[in-house]
Amino acid sequence: MTQQGNSEILKVVNLKKYFRIGKDKRGPIYVRAVDGVSFNVKYGETLGLVGESGSGKSTIAYTVVGMYRPTSGQILFKNQNIGMEAVRRPLSLKKEIQIVFQDPGSSLNPRQTIEQILRLPLKLHTNTPKKQLKEKMIELLEKVELPADYLYKSPPSIGGGEKQMVAIARALAPNPSLIVLDEPTSALDVSVQAKIINKLMDLQKELNLTYLFITHDLSLMRNVANRIAIMYLGKICEVADAATFFEKPLHPYTQMLISSVPVVTEEEERLKPKKVVSIGEIPSPVNIPPGCSFHLRCPYKMPICSEVDPEMKEVAPEHIVRCHLFGKQASG
Repeated sequence: MTQQGNSEILKVVNLKKYFRIGKDKRGPIYVRAVDGVSFNVKYGETLGLVGESGSGKSTIAYTVVGMYRPTSGQILFKNQNIGMEAVRRPLSLKKEIQIVFQDPGSSLNPRQTIEQILRLPLKLHTNTPKKQLKEKMIELLEKVELPADYLYKSPPSIGGGEKQMVAIARALAPNPSLIVLDEPTSALDVSVQAKIINKLMDLQKELNLTYLFITHDLSLMRNVANRIAIMYLGKICEVADAATFFEKPLHPYTQMLISSVPVVTEEEERLKPKKVVSIGEIPSPVNIPPGCSFHLRCPYKMPICSEVDPEMKEVAPEHIVRCHLFGKQASG
């Protein structure tokens, strides 16, 4: 943890991002990709944002880094509201927030050399003298354990894990404070995933980085994240520190996810929550049901669940849940 202690580097408040996909007799039709999400990221921590495909987690990532303009809500970075600036953010702000994409094969220009890929962010965001640019690029490669001669290679000539290491080096070039990791290992072979994760954790300690880690792999977050937030259909269901999250999950959807995580020992199996069986299908994000968006699949649903969308409630210090099962407990 950095000297800022537990203070927030990023705070997202009631963020909404809707995409118009057409219209009918009643008017425009929207996909509510992110629908009123609030969370914070503390200096020096890793917040894991976990959800199934289509939950809205990558939309949050792209909105935080400025690729999308929010429909409404606030994105506060170091207490500055940066949400509505989107693509027009000044370079001084863009250098502070970097992103590593899921597929390095598509995020790196195949027609450029690694030298050209690393040179651009150094020229844009740093005051590195021209004579020292190559030295700085070699230093970046060394940080991700790649040899200096990789400067003269192109992305198609190296492996997937090496491409992602180059993408990480590119993200490090401007000396950022926050890095958004958008499923950085899901497109890679299992054999190199652990190496990428270990390198990211080492770099975080070495450079005092803060990570917003987007993933669908809940088991990965057990050893990587300080805190975990679970998303479902554009909303956050539960937020807790990693230990509490796996030991005492409260939201039925969270329990369903954790109970389905594969384990290798009987002790791990005993620690898992009672299996929660989903009883329906995921609704369309174009036609989200009223009330709690999970109620069609929830075995514990009550009449209020189909009528009133629950609010986020803090049921224990820094353990927040959006579920009517805990409404009375939280308010009492």
